[in-house]
Amino acid sequence: MPEPTATATAATATATAADAFTVDVFTAVANPARREVLRLLRDGGPRPVGELAEHFDMRRPSLSEHLRLLKDAGLVTERRVGRQRWYALEAAPLRALTDWLAPYERFWNDRIDGLADLLDAERDDIDGPPNAGHHD
Repeated sequence: MPEPTATATAATATATAADAFTVDVFTAVANPARREVLRLLRDGGPRPVGELAEHFDMRRPSLSEHLRLLKDAGLVTERRVGRQRWYALEAAPLRALTDWLAPYERFWNDRIDGLADLLDAERDDIDGPPNAGHHD
C-alpha cells in the first residue's frame, strides 16, 4: 500500500480536527442547562457569571463547569472585568449543528409533502374531481 502524501495527511488531520470540534458542539448543546445558558446570552447579551447563576438551581462550581465546556466548544467567550468574569455568546460554531441537521430537515419536509399529496388524493377519491356533479 502506498504511503500517504503530505497533502493527504494534512487533509486527514484537518478533517479529524473539524470532526472533534463538531463533537464538542454537539456535546455542549446536549445538556439543557448549557442550552439555557446559550439562550440567556443570546437574548440578554454578555452577562457576568453571577447574573447567569441567578437563573439556575445549582452551585456556582457546577455552572462554572458548564461554562468551561461551552467555552471549550467555542460557543462562549470569557472576559475578565475587574473581579468579574463576563460571558458572551459565540454562535458561529452552531453552524455545525445546522449543517448536520439540514439533510434531516429536507427528509422530514419531503415526508410531510408526500403526506399532504396522499391526503389530497384521498380527498379527491372521496369527493370526486373538482366541480364533479356541478353543471353550468
